[in-house]
Amino acid sequence: MSSLPTRAKIVDVGPRDGLQNEKSPVPAEVKIGLVHRLQAAGLTEIEVTSYVSPKWVPQMADNHAVMAGIERRPGVRYSVLTPNMKGYESAVQDRPDEIVVFGSASEAFSQKNINCSIAESIERFAPVVEAARAAGIHVRGAMSCTVGCPYEGEVSPDRVGYLAGLMKGIGVQHIGVADTIGVGTPRKVQRAIEATLAHYALDDVSGHFHDTYGQALANTLAALEMGVWQFDTSVAGLGGCPYAKGATGNVATEDVVYMLQGMGIETGIDLDALVDAGAYISDFLGRKPNSRAATALLNKRAG
Repeated sequence: MSSLPTRAKIVDVGPRDGLQNEKSPVPAEVKIGLVHRLQAAGLTEIEVTSYVSPKWVPQMADNHAVMAGIERRPGVRYSVLTPNMKGYESAVQDRPDEIVVFGSASEAFSQKNINCSIAESIERFAPVVEAARAAGIHVRGAMSCTVGCPYEGEVSPDRVGYLAGLMKGIGVQHIGVADTIGVGTPRKVQRAIEATLAHYALDDVSGHFHDTYGQALANTLAALEMGVWQFDTSVAGLGGCPYAKGATGNVATEDVVYMLQGMGIETGIDLDALVDAGAYISDFLGRKPNSRAATALLNKRAG
């Protein structure tokens, strides 16, 4: 157990990845309220919105209003998703601290998700990464479908390594290993991370796990055992994937923080305030938080 990290960094992707699939519009002021509650709970990394065509993702059409409405805290990094130069040029007006580009380790998913091959997607991202870095904006990459794809089935570690190498080649500074459809199990996730570590240093790698088969916490632990200390999570377990039928939300931030705290791993996050943030957005959406830790703590309060 001595190889476990002593601290962990959590990137809450709820405001962007979590809310992007909601069918009913979530007003900008509610999204801003969620960001404010997350930073008040101690989160220092928040993925706020994306700059994609509103035709494809109508929920993110209010990106300018959301970014303009946030009261920024020193020490908090506000990141946004930008799939191409048009998105980047729109995003840069709002002064994000970090941009995120995303590619798939599965050719079929890449075609279905962004209508191009993996190689073509990298060509699209290259000028975005170059422009961002020239402007002093940090660039994070997300690799989707690193262990399984809804169209191709299992994805080999070789494909993950291939994509990580391409991302590194265009100047992406940090890479996330994502189990987009939540089919991964601990050894498969470790193999995907191993393939990534051939191209990126341990401190530049994070995990992003969905909980479709209930494996997200086990996969988080498997990543921790390799020394990975950065994770994407979503408050109240918000989210899914519009291109992955049946995929449930990202692992809940509350569940990951509860586990890390119980292991003596420092997060800097106030779990009670985090539960409140999850309850805030869940109440607005008219459902209970998709988090076991939050449910248990809310029941304990009520009891």
